[in-house]
Amino acid sequence: MANFNIDSKKARTYDAIVIGSGISGGWSAKELTEKGLKTLVLERGRDVQHIKDYPTTNMMPWEFPHREKLPKEVTDANPIASRCYNFKESSAHFFVKDNEHPYVQEKPFDWLRGYQVGGKSLLWARQTQRWSKYDFEGPARDKFAVEWPIGYDDIAPWYSHVEKFAGITGNKDGLDSLPDGEFLPPHELNCVEKYFKEQVSKQYKDRHFIIGRAAHITQPNQIHLDQGRAQCQNRTLCERGCPFGGYFSSNSSTIPWAMKTGNLTLRPHSVVHSIIYDDKKQKATGVKVIDATTNQMIEFYADIIFVNAAALNTNLILMNSTSSRFPNGLGNDSGVLGKYVAFHNYRATVSGEYEGFLDSTTDGRRPNGGYIPRFRNVYKQETDFLRGYAAGFGANRQTSNDRSGIGESLKDGLFQVKYGNWSVGSHMMGETIPKESNYVSLDKTQKDAWGIPLLNISVDYDDNDEKMIKDYVEQVSEMFTNAGFKNIRSNDGKRNPGNDIHEMGGARMGKDPKTSVLNKFNQLHACKNVFVTDGACMTSTSTQNPSLTYMALSARAVDFAVKEMKAKNL
Repeated sequence: MANFNIDSKKARTYDAIVIGSGISGGWSAKELTEKGLKTLVLERGRDVQHIKDYPTTNMMPWEFPHREKLPKEVTDANPIASRCYNFKESSAHFFVKDNEHPYVQEKPFDWLRGYQVGGKSLLWARQTQRWSKYDFEGPARDKFAVEWPIGYDDIAPWYSHVEKFAGITGNKDGLDSLPDGEFLPPHELNCVEKYFKEQVSKQYKDRHFIIGRAAHITQPNQIHLDQGRAQCQNRTLCERGCPFGGYFSSNSSTIPWAMKTGNLTLRPHSVVHSIIYDDKKQKATGVKVIDATTNQMIEFYADIIFVNAAALNTNLILMNSTSSRFPNGLGNDSGVLGKYVAFHNYRATVSGEYEGFLDSTTDGRRPNGGYIPRFRNVYKQETDFLRGYAAGFGANRQTSNDRSGIGESLKDGLFQVKYGNWSVGSHMMGETIPKESNYVSLDKTQKDAWGIPLLNISVDYDDNDEKMIKDYVEQVSEMFTNAGFKNIRSNDGKRNPGNDIHEMGGARMGKDPKTSVLNKFNQLHACKNVFVTDGACMTSTSTQNPSLTYMALSARAVDFAVKEMKAKNL
């Protein structure tokens, strides 16, 4: 019987384990398998295979029973998920349902999740901007929270590495506050957006308006064709899963690539309970998993473990990984695990109209919009709030038609499109400040269906956020006025934290093990063979969409981990 146990353990032993198959987990798996490591990827949700498991991707609007609108009973049953802009009839199957995976809201928080192979990489907005040196230097300059242990020069080569593989469209804008990358041809601004760009350039020395940078293949290179991906078709049906692989997702890119190496084992329906720590070896030796279909507890073993479960679940797993060495969670000697959680503030919008270019309109679809890079507190502290905000901007022609008729007259009226003024609009993306009072913890009494403590979330806005909202509305309204836009209106949607889907922190990187969880290579200070490269690792949030940075950090950390393993330092 002992031999059977040895054989069983051997069958469950790998060189590396990756927890999670989303954007960062997919990249960790790709890099590990390419470097020759037999790698197990654990995904708590179901399997989703590229193309095969995109059931709505080619459906026409009239093929949906409710024309993509969800019935009231569905939205009533999912008050959190239904607040997401992407939760609709064509994509709801990629979202966690509220009643199936509960959590505790000490303060209102919209935790939007996608539990399947690929995670939220099937649902993301695909905006990809590099951080600049000023973003990494922000905490050191204003002395809030802790300093980043890395700077732009450390991660720049890794940005290039992931951009070339993922396929990023953008323009070489030459901005030191938003470094250029390895770009495919950019999408085009329309005439009003070009006009706004000219006005911003004329009137502001420190402000810019550019076409967005996005993970869409506008012109495939050989590396994209080798992945089996094709040019983006501008369908703007991305949340259904793209059968062309026109945008980057784990499903269309990194996971199939890792599978081709022959070194990947993908195990869906695997709910991670905790990471196993061996007190004698003073290292992590494996992962405890509950099979979601059988409820059986299974242990898997590896020399290297990458935790990429998405920011808050990564915190949950680390906190639930207790031992005599780590009674308060794996690697939590500093006591800051679960603390200093931050997010992006999307609450405010500004809209208006433009009465020019009435001889023009747009044609077709574009899966990307315009972008105003951060211009507040970039080089020095200059406002009464810390950090800053970026903003989106887009313009489209207003249209209407006559719907008053019946039968043939109704049909004729619907075909007669009348054009009005151009609508213009902007939304903010503000940096929130990591604070000890914004935290997640394990609930002391309530557990989920697998006996794992529920996550308690206590995250809120503060006075800094309110000041930033006020400034965004004032500044963008001024920019609209100076551009000659009319009927300018602002709105504070009061959306809950979390609705931005950019939660970060809790297991932050830092220079000092006394005030951080991870070092400059995303390695646990106190457990050297465990790495965290998803949003949980972030020391601050800056204003850029974060996924590109997770990709780069993942590739960089794998490179370090494999070298350390070969040197027998892990």
